[in-house]
Amino acid sequence: MAAAPAGATAEGGAVARAAEGWERVLARLVAERGDALLRYAHLLCGDEDDAADLVQSALVTAFGRLRPTTDLDLAETRVKRAVLAAAVDGGRRRARWRRSAHLHLGPEVASAESERVDRRYDLRVALARLSPRERACVVLRYYGDQPVAVIAAELGISEGAVKRYVSDALTRLTGVLAEGSEPSTGGPRALDDDATTRGGSRVG
Repeated sequence: MAAAPAGATAEGGAVARAAEGWERVLARLVAERGDALLRYAHLLCGDEDDAADLVQSALVTAFGRLRPTTDLDLAETRVKRAVLAAAVDGGRRRARWRRSAHLHLGPEVASAESERVDRRYDLRVALARLSPRERACVVLRYYGDQPVAVIAAELGISEGAVKRYVSDALTRLTGVLAEGSEPSTGGPRALDDDATTRGGSRVG
């Protein structure tokens, strides 16, 4: 059997090394930043199971469909972009049910739940009432600490639209949180608390 040409052997070795490189990056990304990615996805979609699915699909997109990278920060950026796109798209389909979810709870269940909510839970309930784009803009602005121009680029909309979504979202959040006993303790500040009290690192 004829030996493979030297060039083919070298090329095959380079491909193998590249594969090993991005596989190591994937392992590091999951180990070091997986929890932060899940928190980011959870804020965008409001459900733990959906958040896990979003991150898993985003990893497939970043490391399967796109050309894999061996740069950890670039890999994280790609995954977050995929999570954001999927969350906004999926949120449009779930928005109607999310807004009426409280109607499916019986009075006794709703009463029991209301006794156990804290500020962070109240905020997530309020976020669930926003439109997908409003929610994405608020999360990126106050949790991701992203400037308006970056948010506009990520979502493919104008800076003016981002400002409008954020303004409308804050108005709606204020109204929802005002239904509680301490309306002044909620709001975007709790997003910062969530970023710093769970693991100490911010996503964005």
